[in-house]
Amino acid sequence: MHIGLYFGSFNPIHTGHLIIANHVTEHTEIDKIWFVVSPHNPLKDSHSLLNEYDRLHLVNLAIEDNRKFKASNVEFHLPKPSYTINTLTYLSEKFPLEKFSLILGTDSFQNIHRWKNFEQLIADYNFIIYKRPGFEITETHGAAISLLEAPLLDISSTYIRKQVREKKSIKYIVTEGVQKYIEDNGYYTK
Repeated sequence: MHIGLYFGSFNPIHTGHLIIANHVTEHTEIDKIWFVVSPHNPLKDSHSLLNEYDRLHLVNLAIEDNRKFKASNVEFHLPKPSYTINTLTYLSEKFPLEKFSLILGTDSFQNIHRWKNFEQLIADYNFIIYKRPGFEITETHGAAISLLEAPLLDISSTYIRKQVREKKSIKYIVTEGVQKYIEDNGYYTK
C-alpha cells in the first residue's frame, strides 16, 4: 500500500486540509493518507498548541467518514521535538511492506534544507507537493517530487483560533463535528 503522510499541528484541522488530502487521493497513486499529528514542530512556536490528544481527537472527528484517511499519533511516542526523518525511519521499520510519501505545500518544501537530515529524506522518500501561491520551487535538491495543482482555500488554523477568540463563527471552515467539539470544550477562547 502507498501511504501519503500529511504532517501537521492540525491546531485545529480545517476544510483546507481535507480538500488537499482528498485531492491527493484522487490525483495520485496514494492509497491512504495518514494525518500525522505533530506534538511539536521544531520550526514553530508551541505556546498556542492545544493538547496533542485533543488535536488528534479533532482530526478523528474530521475524517471519520472517509475510509482513505487515518489519524496517526505515531509522533506522540517518539522523542520531542518531532523530526520527520525520525518518524519516517520508525514507520519504515514498523511497516516494511508499505511505501511512504510526504505530502506538503511548496511553502514547506522551500524550507526542506532546514529539516534535520533532509538529504536522507530526499534520498529515501518521494514528495507530493501542492502549489501554494507565492511559493515557487526553484530548487528540488534532487528530490523525487510530484507537483499538484490542488484547490486551495485561503484559511489557516491561526485564522480559526482568532475567530473563536473573537466569538465569531467557524461554520464551514471546519467540519460540523470539529466545530461542535471546539465550542463544547471552550477550545481557543483564550
